[in-house]
Amino acid sequence: MRGGARQAQPPAAWFDRLYARGAVRKALWKYWYPFLTWQLGRERVTFLNYAFESDPPMGLRLDDADEPDRACIQLYHRAGTQIKLAGQDVLEISCGHGGGASYLARSQSPRSYTGLDLNPRGIRFCRRHHRENGLSFVRGDAENLPFADGSYDVVLNVEASHCYGDFQRFLAEVARVLRPGGSFLYSDFRDSQALSSWDESLTRAGFSKVAFSDVSGDVLRGMEMNSCRSSEIVRRLVPPGFRSLALDFAGVEGSRMHRALREGAVIYRMGCFHKRG
Repeated sequence: MRGGARQAQPPAAWFDRLYARGAVRKALWKYWYPFLTWQLGRERVTFLNYAFESDPPMGLRLDDADEPDRACIQLYHRAGTQIKLAGQDVLEISCGHGGGASYLARSQSPRSYTGLDLNPRGIRFCRRHHRENGLSFVRGDAENLPFADGSYDVVLNVEASHCYGDFQRFLAEVARVLRPGGSFLYSDFRDSQALSSWDESLTRAGFSKVAFSDVSGDVLRGMEMNSCRSSEIVRRLVPPGFRSLALDFAGVEGSRMHRALREGAVIYRMGCFHKRG
């Protein structure tokens, strides 16, 4: 390094360190999410996921109250409407602050919708702010689900599995709680070098792929659409020492996560799988 300057790190190197292996990764996110709820909850920030915008734009019709969260809602809409949810028993694993759960419960008419999350502050937040009929929230671990075998028609997991210590165990739990022929609706991101192992894990878990496609471009457009609002929320509510991580977490334009997606070091995929048997 010249003159003591820090060298810029390539997106993939940053990603590899932040999304460390196994128990280290799980411990990091176990404490990060309650911290976020503590910082953001007082302003009723109900979405913690990235965003989505198609080309041409989705043009999703939303209530006035939902409009500020359009870009985040569009990601949930795209992931959650790959099949019809009407009349189905739906489980969302890692529901965050419940904004997506609330939107899908209101707009898609499932018979029941259960949101599960490891973050106790997040679950308390969800129970205070989301009161739709048939919607409930439970604290629990994605790798040890507190439900009986065959409890749900649909399991939804949005942008969370990269946080888990044991991805294969999580998939086994999804398969266990799904009814035969049930649907797993899924979106997340991985290092571009890990796509084959990602696919192999899903196959080993007993799922048949209906669709699993790269939507990185749509997520990038959503990030850019949301960037000013996300930056303002982070700078106003998150302490200075945590802002860099929070801006990456929010995927604001120019952040390391935004760069990693734009440069292809990280790939975001979304899909639908059916439980075999």
